[in-house]
Amino acid sequence: MLNIENLTTLTIDEKLLEEISKRLAIDAPSREVDLTLCDNQTIQHYNKTYRGNDKATDVLSFPIENDIIQGSEEMPLGSIVISADFVRQKAQEFSHSQSDELALLFIHGMLHLLGFNHETDNGEMREKEEETIHAFHLPQSLIIRTEEN
Repeated sequence: MLNIENLTTLTIDEKLLEEISKRLAIDAPSREVDLTLCDNQTIQHYNKTYRGNDKATDVLSFPIENDIIQGSEEMPLGSIVISADFVRQKAQEFSHSQSDELALLFIHGMLHLLGFNHETDNGEMREKEEETIHAFHLPQSLIIRTEEN
């Protein structure tokens, strides 16, 4: 289940994000994911507070690390925060829709919630990103951007 809090005027294709969530979290289908869309100032605050980086960023993921089951309810998978300012900027820069850019960043955030880490793995996260991007017929700009970094 995807819980969305949109603190911006960005239009969200909730159905697309829900489908991406279901595809990626196939092993954890009942675990909730919280998605917050905010501005650069808010995400910069989160980035500084939780990661020690005093700058705005495109997406942050906050996985809930344990799989403790309380009663019959599983713990949420975690939270994703995405900057709508970055969505607008990158959509324009790469000449695709804001909906596509949001989906690309959501995929990246979901994979982090699922334990993938492009900074330490051997390309598994980028491979899973590429597979998901192809499955949803999204633009390749995220793959290009992550390969450049």
